[in-house]
Amino acid sequence: MSVNYGSKRVVTGAHYGLRDWLAQRVSAALMALFTLIVLLQVLFTSGPIGYESWAGIFAAQWMKALTFVVFVALAYHAWIGMRDIWMDYVKPAGIRLVLHIVTIVWLVACLGWAVQVLWSL
Repeated sequence: MSVNYGSKRVVTGAHYGLRDWLAQRVSAALMALFTLIVLLQVLFTSGPIGYESWAGIFAAQWMKALTFVVFVALAYHAWIGMRDIWMDYVKPAGIRLVLHIVTIVWLVACLGWAVQVLWSL
């Protein structure tokens, strides 16, 4: 038996909504706080700012851990933004899938490179 009333809307998309909105705001706030911490450390560093000063700022284990958390937050923040762009503006599913995969690979590679740089200091 077929029902012929009501809307025939097609439900598509991932429906992440509030969770992603909140994740973007929290990750942005974390990155802003981190920027403020680094800025304060640079401002209160005596002498010229060179490699030694930068290495000194990131030498403490807590700073490396905080920087790693910020890198992960940045990657997740970028993933949410790029995923939404691909879902909103790229309609062919195959192309969208390829773009999602390329974005994930690129972000994971950037995160790996950032960790390598961070722990080489």
